[in-house]
Amino acid sequence: MTLIVEAKQRLGGFFLDAAFTSDGGVTALFGRSGSGKTSLIRIIAGLARPDEGRVILDGETLTETKARLFVPKHRRRFGYVFQEARLFPHLSVRANLSYGRWFAPRAAGGESFDHVVDLLGIEMLLDRSPAKLSGGEKQRVAIGRALLCSPRLLLMDEPLAALDEARKAEILPYLERLRDQTEIPIVYVSHSIAEVARLANKVVVMRDGRVEAVGPAGDILSRASAAFDRKEAGALLQGIVESFDARHHLSTVALKSGRLHIPGAALAPGTPVRIRIPSRDVMLATARPEGLSALNIVEGKIEQLSRDADGTVEIQLDCGGDAILSRITALSCERLDLRTGKTVFAVIKTVALEA
Repeated sequence: MTLIVEAKQRLGGFFLDAAFTSDGGVTALFGRSGSGKTSLIRIIAGLARPDEGRVILDGETLTETKARLFVPKHRRRFGYVFQEARLFPHLSVRANLSYGRWFAPRAAGGESFDHVVDLLGIEMLLDRSPAKLSGGEKQRVAIGRALLCSPRLLLMDEPLAALDEARKAEILPYLERLRDQTEIPIVYVSHSIAEVARLANKVVVMRDGRVEAVGPAGDILSRASAAFDRKEAGALLQGIVESFDARHHLSTVALKSGRLHIPGAALAPGTPVRIRIPSRDVMLATARPEGLSALNIVEGKIEQLSRDADGTVEIQLDCGGDAILSRITALSCERLDLRTGKTVFAVIKTVALEA
């Protein structure tokens, strides 16, 4: 699957001028509220026409302003999941899901009803009305309805924004299953770096209507500049679960640079995982520390230092091929005489990690 998007649009005092290409998987449009993410996804969906631009999916032109070509939204066969579930209140969950089948072409294979129900864990909800569902359950049903229309592309516009943290934690594993167990490409809009780090294969960073950076999630989210809020800056690493310590509820994950201990639910050996390490939870030492409660200590070399006006320094480390970020005070940087090329030890707060 190849999606090509180029769009220019004037919306009052706001000007959208953005372009990106996706080759499948989950492509996240990431940035602050008001950066143009929703405007861009509406153009992809056919809910809005750009002043200039084009949208092409697998060689089929859906929008081309120069040729005055515009395929209506109902003919694009895209699934769309909004912030609110938008379920039909007078229909049961089963009927809401079945409604999606009306939009699936007869010749389209698509996902079976039973497979979608199992994928999203909603079998026990089928006979309930939407009024008796939690926010997370409603969103799972909305996703299921979108899947059952056999979409060529799934568009998700801040699908977790209206949920509290508990409901987000409930639904994220199902979104991961959706990414891993279906072949449907997804464009996912979010201003949450935690969501994007967990789900996206590719990240398109937007700011003030323009694309600021594009690339693999691990590369983009490990750059300090990609996080619009420096408090959220951090590294995204990928590893494989080696073992799980049931007594202490810790998984051991193998990385390029060594091993990390991750707290939380049991993960089967061999499971690929992503680990987000916030820069604010990484301390630095010039010698390997002893007598600490920290379980995760990783050796690395300083690749880059970025000083900020607020008296902090963002330090990027190369830890055997894994990039780790640390944010410390300028005073600490001076006292430790930190500079490019120097070997240091990153002390990572274990309880701050999750996979």
